This record gives sequence, C-alpha cells and structure tokens, in this order.
Amino acid sequence: MGRYIGPVCRLCRREGIKLYLKGERCFGPKCPITKRRGAPGQHGQQRTRRPSEYALQLREKQKLKRIYGILERQFRRHFDEAERRPGLTGDNLLQILETRLDNVVYRLGFADSRRQARQLVRHGHFLVNGRKTDIPSYLVRPGDIIAVRPQSREREYFQIVAETAASKPVPSWLVRDLETLSGRVVSLPTRDQIDLPPINTQLVVEWYSRR
Repeated sequence: MGRYIGPVCRLCRREGIKLYLKGERCFGPKCPITKRRGAPGQHGQQRTRRPSEYALQLREKQKLKRIYGILERQFRRHFDEAERRPGLTGDNLLQILETRLDNVVYRLGFADSRRQARQLVRHGHFLVNGRKTDIPSYLVRPGDIIAVRPQSREREYFQIVAETAASKPVPSWLVRDLETLSGRVVSLPTRDQIDLPPINTQLVVEWYSRR
C-alpha cells in the first residue's frame, strides 16, 4: 500500500491547523504552522476567497486522511465499511480509523507519531494476541492484546519507550502495561473518547455521498 513520503508540515499548513504529524515537534516553537501562516506555495497567501460547499467537504476529508496517514483508496474502503455498519457513518468511520493497529500503537504511547507507529508495525515489532502482525491497517477488537515482541524489547528504542511513555496519556478505551510493553483494547472507542483536531465528519459523509 502506498504512503505519502513528502514533508508533513506542509500538510498542516495546507489545512490551516495542526494535524500533529511529527510528534513532539508539533508542540514546540519550531512547528512551521506557528511561524508561517497561510497555505504553502508561491500563491498560498493570496487564497482569500470564501470556500464553496464542495471545497469545505474536500478539506474535511483531506484533514482526516492526513491525520491518519492514509491514501484515498484505503480511506474509501474504510468509508464503505463505515456505511455498512449500523449507526452514524461519520462516527463509524472514526471508530474504524482509531482501531487500526498503527493508530493503537501510537495511542498506547509506543510511538511519537502515527507515521512512526506505521513503520514500527511494518518492521514486525508487535504481536496481536501472541501473533506477529505487520499490517498497519489491521483492525483490533475488544479484548485484543497488543504487545512488543520479546526480541524487540531489548532494542534501545523500546528501552527508552519503557522509561518515557508514562508521561503520554492513554485513551480510556485502552489499557497500557509498561512493564510488559503491552496494551489491551477494553472497548471500541466512542466519538467523545477520540482526541482529534476539529473535524466535521458530516462533511466527509456528504463528500462521498455526492460521488
């Protein structure tokens, strides 16, 4: 599956808000969006027209895709799955995105960003219910246990994680054990348990409904 490999700070500037794509850097004074307002590019400062309804829907979709680091084809598959589930499509979509394995690794504090979490998963550092799983889009379920492989715990990176991850909050639908570098999915996340920049999921649903 393809992935975006360009400068991620550019994405935040394009959307006009912090998407928190680079971990701790996003909270410091070096964050580009705090230093340079406006969209990137030669004409970024000149875009002052009032956006159309189409443009608003597109921007909300792009924000959500970029937060989770997903390209269009896979994002559309997640949306189709959200439509098939009972309940509100927008809430279902957020629930699916949150239960991706790469996002769960990030939420447990084992990575500084979703991009880093995706790389750790792809390199085979994690077990799901005792089985090596290297698919970032794998969807976890309540009761699943996500753990760092015993061979990987000896690596310097995970030794640092064991010492520093305690300062990173964990959402209420997950439980973390730093002694074993593992976590458990307590329940599926609800909308109020998902910490994200302001996103109007209804506009995302409207975008796909018109196509």
